[in-house]
Amino acid sequence: MIGDRALQSHGGEKPHVWSSLGGGCKIDIGKQIFCNRSLNMRNIVAVGFDMDYTLAQYKPETFESLAYEGTVKKLVYDLGYPQELLEWTFDWKYMVRGLVLDKKRGNILKMDRHKYVKVAYHGFRELSKEDKVGIYGNTLIRDTFDEPDYALIDTLFSLAEAYMFAQLVDFRDKNPGKVPDYSHMYKDVRAAVDLCHRDGTLKQMVAKDPNRYINEDTSIVPMLKMLRNSGRSTFLVTNSLWDYTNIVMNFLCASHTMDGGINCNFDWLQYFDVIITGSAKPGFFLDNRANIFEVEPMSGMLLNTDNGTPMPRVGNTAPKVLPKGLSKRCRVFQGGCVGHLHKLLSVESSSQVLYVGDHIYGDILRSKKVLGWRTMLVVPELEREVELLWELRDKRKQLRLLRNERDLVEDQVHHLKWSLKFERLCDDEKQNMISDLGELESRRYQVRLAHQQAQRDCHQKFHRIWGQLMKTGYQNSRFAHQVERFACLYTSQVSNLSLYSPDKYYRPSEDFMPHEFHILPL
Repeated sequence: MIGDRALQSHGGEKPHVWSSLGGGCKIDIGKQIFCNRSLNMRNIVAVGFDMDYTLAQYKPETFESLAYEGTVKKLVYDLGYPQELLEWTFDWKYMVRGLVLDKKRGNILKMDRHKYVKVAYHGFRELSKEDKVGIYGNTLIRDTFDEPDYALIDTLFSLAEAYMFAQLVDFRDKNPGKVPDYSHMYKDVRAAVDLCHRDGTLKQMVAKDPNRYINEDTSIVPMLKMLRNSGRSTFLVTNSLWDYTNIVMNFLCASHTMDGGINCNFDWLQYFDVIITGSAKPGFFLDNRANIFEVEPMSGMLLNTDNGTPMPRVGNTAPKVLPKGLSKRCRVFQGGCVGHLHKLLSVESSSQVLYVGDHIYGDILRSKKVLGWRTMLVVPELEREVELLWELRDKRKQLRLLRNERDLVEDQVHHLKWSLKFERLCDDEKQNMISDLGELESRRYQVRLAHQQAQRDCHQKFHRIWGQLMKTGYQNSRFAHQVERFACLYTSQVSNLSLYSPDKYYRPSEDFMPHEFHILPL
């Protein structure tokens, strides 16, 4: 997807796009928006956003470490795991998205788009090619690699639990009987993570010091203003509740005090028409029976509604008071379903909505597959990945040449072996062929080693263990395949929208079949 096709299409120059708003400004390759399916922004009447890991980009070195530490404590103090776990440390760079955990066997897998296992580890021990084939390649019926036997690491929130699972697998192998079986361990890790979220361990720490855990992005407010000035409605749908949402959005919209602290007011609400908190995605896209309550921003009080319409209060309750200066146009809710949202926004067709999120399953797949919303996936890892692709273009060209040479030499070897076996040859011809075959065998061995080493070096430039996020060898990865299937657009951060015209027509690059690559038009 983000391979040679995208980079070659610019005639060898570093690709760029001219921003309609910037009047001819180049957009850096790491900030570009990539298109899988044509999307004319003129047809979009409402643009919506997830909050966590979409508008709010968490710092993995602090936030994931916080999640990891909380999980360890829950495992030890609440679920009875050995005290040794408290001494463990977390490598926040080790795991990547798109991996699959084999709960029964304790393996961590990276697959291509056809669900063939290309990289596999048992805990932190790499499995050999023979092990991979023996476990996942010699079955009469192909495994689907889905729940309940497998866990999909498709969100950045899952990286800490995946690392913890790998540590526990190694610990169990070295200490039989001290912890349960692999499946039970994964279940306990998930329970510990859920406990951290339920008791507020993570969010309380983030709320105390957002700057420590969330990246500032000064482009978010201009982006939201641009969308609203273009006549589009904007909305926020997040699983976080109102109290936490207000703190995070205040931080993102730069409502800071003189001492650098966060001034929690409601100014940021002016950038949205509707805010849905506690949405319980992906159920939000599926369950039409969920109740919706209006949130009173100042008190956080929930008010009964009739499908979004205010209901008269019973008893002598104080009247609703809007914060000073807050437009009545913006309304905050908790719960509900997508039907309520469409009604509140007066959306006539699902295809008129563009939703921006970070989670393929929770944000993108359901909204695209069930509703027909247009979708944009935020992939923070993409910025570094496309920049590396550009830097390594010569090395990757060398890889293709080595692969072609390897194929050619192998064909010549096969041809000579066939001739020696089936053709009638005189002794001199036979001797010459045997000599040529020896040279070709030696050449094949050298090219194979050179190709494998170059491939390994390129793989490790992206990630020392898992390689390129969007590739496994020469195939798109399982993660890339999902991005291609379910995201109309994808980009490294949500504020990249501000670099393009709000009326832009996004068009995908041309698709190519393998037989077309050798005869590409100039």
